[in-house]
Amino acid sequence: MQNNSENGQETGKMVSRNDESSSENQDESRSEKTGTKLSAVEGIKEKSCWLRGSLREEMASGADHFNDENKNLLKFHGSYQQEDRDARKSRGKTGTSKHYMFMIRLKLPGGKLTADQYLRMEEVADKHANGTLRLTTRQSIQFHGIVMGHLQQTMQDINRAMISTLGACGDVNRNVMSCPAPIQDGIRPAMQQLADEIAQHLAPRSNAYHDIWLDGKEYSKDALQSDGVEPIYGKVYLPRKFKIGFALPDDNCVDVFTQDLGFLAIVEHGKITGYDMIVGGGMGRSNGNANTFARLGSSIAFLQPGQVVAGAEAVVKLFRDHGNRADRKRARIKYVVHDWGIDKFRKVLAQDYLTHPLVLPKEPPITGVDLHLGWHSQKDGKSFLGISIENGRIKNEGDLQVKTALHQIITKFKPDIRITPQQDILLCDLDFAAKGEIESILRQHGVALPETLSMAQKWSMACPAIPTCGLAITESERSLPLIIDELEKLLHDLGLSEEVVSVRMTGCPNGCARPYQSEIGLVGRSGEKYSLYLGGSSLGTRMNSLFKDLVPRQELVPLLRSIFEQFKSQRIKQESFGDFCHRVGFDKLTAV
Repeated sequence: MQNNSENGQETGKMVSRNDESSSENQDESRSEKTGTKLSAVEGIKEKSCWLRGSLREEMASGADHFNDENKNLLKFHGSYQQEDRDARKSRGKTGTSKHYMFMIRLKLPGGKLTADQYLRMEEVADKHANGTLRLTTRQSIQFHGIVMGHLQQTMQDINRAMISTLGACGDVNRNVMSCPAPIQDGIRPAMQQLADEIAQHLAPRSNAYHDIWLDGKEYSKDALQSDGVEPIYGKVYLPRKFKIGFALPDDNCVDVFTQDLGFLAIVEHGKITGYDMIVGGGMGRSNGNANTFARLGSSIAFLQPGQVVAGAEAVVKLFRDHGNRADRKRARIKYVVHDWGIDKFRKVLAQDYLTHPLVLPKEPPITGVDLHLGWHSQKDGKSFLGISIENGRIKNEGDLQVKTALHQIITKFKPDIRITPQQDILLCDLDFAAKGEIESILRQHGVALPETLSMAQKWSMACPAIPTCGLAITESERSLPLIIDELEKLLHDLGLSEEVVSVRMTGCPNGCARPYQSEIGLVGRSGEKYSLYLGGSSLGTRMNSLFKDLVPRQELVPLLRSIFEQFKSQRIKQESFGDFCHRVGFDKLTAV
């Protein structure tokens, strides 16, 4: 990333901002001064009694879905109300009403859980959901297909495994990401510890989650308190969602520049000396709205390890006070950074929020991304195995029995589990002597070992899209495997099978699978048509650009053939596909 100023320069002493009651009323006063009408969601949050609404009462009524207000509050508790969109096809003929269902997402900082917790989540999927576990691009697990009558019991079963869903969705800090590799090098464990600390520090403080899902008898006294319940978020929480991730310069597996707040470790002589704080990344945008766009984060400051939690709180509070609460399509912190510019953002952060002098970032180059697949040493006498999970869906289908294979391995060997940002799974703390038996179980159940997979498959990922996501315009998870099959054949024919080419697909422009920085980005546009983006970086340091819009699914790979042919003949030495497209330019690619 480009340097913004000299390293090490201080911009002055910071003053802590602790007047929480004033922060809760700031949006109302700003609205009165500017005449801006706040979004409806702001009103829902304000009168929710700290995220309670009437969720408990509506569940007890026997309804099969929540009203619009409760549907918005439900997100803070880790669940989305959805509709089975496959069922829509027959609903018009039968005259039946919508088939409502729910997704529940776990809060797993760094994507870690024990073997016993994983097996308990399997039970949850079988008992309450559609029998599958969906690994997410933010190192979590989602359950799909839960009906209203099972919602509370599902939450209770998850919490009995000592796992929470609070804040996995909603206008708060969501799952904190960190490099999942369990390498005992003193570096990754330090990052994971900070991820845990931030996740705990920025979790909502309201007792509503316990009252609604785990107790159900009476509301805690904080339901009637007018202030003080949320010392960081205030009464109306954040303007929109907030995402945090930790990365290394030589292993940007979390896509640190796509985070609302990223921490890039500075490693010297084998130890972390501090972190560059990167603010303002985000993939979401809206079709036809030029005021919305994907953006990579900007390096704002350098923090010592002991300043990271306070630094995260400072950025969250700045976003709380200055984020857009009128237009939710433009309510992410990336728009604050973009509209203000880096200098003003630093100035406001320094004067009003940080508790230490602001030191400018060091901005080391990003040099690598590790998918962590295959067998690796943990440097503690144990090994871990990274297994590729196509689009993150753990299920049994035909001869491919991924769910059963993992169940057998985890039941017998009791490995700790890590979920990766690429929707894959790491089995940790294994004895290398068990390699033969574990690989035999995988083969018996049709699960390919990582070394047998194509680069195209290992570097691809998709969001769930249809039938579960209400925002999806097109298919994604169910379509990408067919596209990858075609792409594999194309690359094989051209002798390019060993090339790393990142392919990411989403069913809408919100970009949950981070398609706008990949070398090939496929974004749902209409029906079976997609926007094709090219020229990003597999290192996560450069955005791609729209190459062609409204491309029918069946024409995507044929369109790419001529571009890959040109790449093969005109590339410079070890130039990547994304770098080639960026260097050559779309005029020449289109001409071919």
